[in-house]
Amino acid sequence: MVEAILFFAGSVLIIWISIPSLRHPESHGFFRCFAWEIILGMLLINVRGWFFHPFAWFQIISWILLFASLVPLIAGVTLLRHAGKPTDALEATTQLVSTGIYRFIRHPLYASLLLLAWGIFFKSPALLDGCLCAVATTFLYATARADEDECMVKFGVLYSDYMKKTRMFIPFFF
Repeated sequence: MVEAILFFAGSVLIIWISIPSLRHPESHGFFRCFAWEIILGMLLINVRGWFFHPFAWFQIISWILLFASLVPLIAGVTLLRHAGKPTDALEATTQLVSTGIYRFIRHPLYASLLLLAWGIFFKSPALLDGCLCAVATTFLYATARADEDECMVKFGVLYSDYMKKTRMFIPFFF
């Protein structure tokens, strides 16, 4: 019951934050809203088992992924706030950021969400969670693609050149 109440409250917050994006299905925020919903659902499905079998292989992988998710999050937000010269919101940057973590990957914040989703999955790996995690991954990929389309419009050739030099989520790989 508590999980259901938390899911409802979290969903209200996610939808409230995402209202402008939900009006524009082609925007990156549209897809991100669904990824956030799925990740919230996975979290609440698995929260009671987070500390069972703390040294099981899946728990160790989970904690590594969960802690690793903080690295691109902190590095990405810090650089966006300082080098991106946002106008009013973190996403409304006026400068293309291509230093720090952005020198290696274009989407550290979405990479952070991917690590978070897979970290939650490994807390208690099961078929339902695997399916949810795969769907969240698909939505995060769609989010990144939509974000790239928006950045191409905003930054043009500069962003196109940047895309040729960097990977989406995993440095030197993908």
